[in-house]
Amino acid sequence: MKRDYYEVLGIPKEAGADEMKKAYRKLAMELHPDRNPGNKAAEEKFKEAAEAYSVLSDPEKRKVYDQFGHAGLGGAGGGGQQFQFDPNQFADFEDILGSFFGGGMFGDLFGGGRRRANGEERGSDLQYNLKLSFHDAIFGKDAVELSIPRLEACDSCHGSGCEAGSRPETCPQCRGAGQVAVRQGFFQMLTPCPRCEGRGRVIPKPCRTCHGEGRIHRKSKVSFKVPAGVDRGTRLRLQGQGEAGRSGGRSGDLYVVFDVEPDLRYERDGSDLHRRLEINWPLLVVGGALEVETPYGTDKVKVAAGTPADHVVKLVNAGVPRLQGSGRGDLYLHLRVAVPKSLTAEQRQLVDQLRRSLDGDAAEGEEEGFLAKVFGSEKGGKKKRK
Repeated sequence: MKRDYYEVLGIPKEAGADEMKKAYRKLAMELHPDRNPGNKAAEEKFKEAAEAYSVLSDPEKRKVYDQFGHAGLGGAGGGGQQFQFDPNQFADFEDILGSFFGGGMFGDLFGGGRRRANGEERGSDLQYNLKLSFHDAIFGKDAVELSIPRLEACDSCHGSGCEAGSRPETCPQCRGAGQVAVRQGFFQMLTPCPRCEGRGRVIPKPCRTCHGEGRIHRKSKVSFKVPAGVDRGTRLRLQGQGEAGRSGGRSGDLYVVFDVEPDLRYERDGSDLHRRLEINWPLLVVGGALEVETPYGTDKVKVAAGTPADHVVKLVNAGVPRLQGSGRGDLYLHLRVAVPKSLTAEQRQLVDQLRRSLDGDAAEGEEEGFLAKVFGSEKGGKKKRK
């Protein structure tokens, strides 16, 4: 027994067009076969929802349904009319779902192919993974040449698939529509024409080179430029460099996906770079200038006296070029103390003298503070005796 259409969409009988469209869109997204591959139950519910919306969105059919129910649509009720479900007759189906499913949902499910009227089909997109050095990712590369295996237009027939002197003919079975109607019980549905495979045309004399395909397998060279600042996972689209289309259709696109090799010196964060830099501790104590190697050459960094060991120095505009926008990111230097593993006798003596000197200053300061608390300082004592 068929369910009530309002129940199928989950809306009240007084629901308006906007509420109905919103409810149907939600169900279609949940139940679409692309989201539920192999799930026959979801496919049936999807068809049920499409049928319900096709009736209730039509004011005349809704009026008949409200008065006579399913019987009115099937011809069993008084004054009823025969209802044939054809998704292609509802223009707003594509408005509702086209942006989400790419506009081809009813072509896939009910056979309404999205080929052009002359049978042309767009070629498939291709993807190529390209490994880049850290340097090339930052600075780019002017000329990269790849050898891509792909389907290209046949040289003999120029992509038509026909032998010289012949041309495609209108399919006699579907008369060029690319679809044929198939009745399944209560419904009449459209499926791709089995003779022309939905193209609407047949080739009476196929090309001997490509056997009517219009395309042949070939390795082709593709040249392009790598922009400065690409990162791992960045995709570069080369329009029209994918596979050739069938029956003279336009070519697809080639997507180059970059995989960047790491650099042991730098850690990348978007357009910024980070680097750990070990320096001798005397420079942190007394300060001075430090020469630092950056991706763009050597730069001088001023280190102030008394700089802490975990200090971060920012070099503006020394990072990675921004793909979208102008300028570059920054380079952050994370300072670390370099502790020598071995010293000469002279160096050890100097360090030991410095250590004793610093220890003595600290001890003297601590002793003076302690005695001052107990006996008072010399200056304080004199004041007290006065």
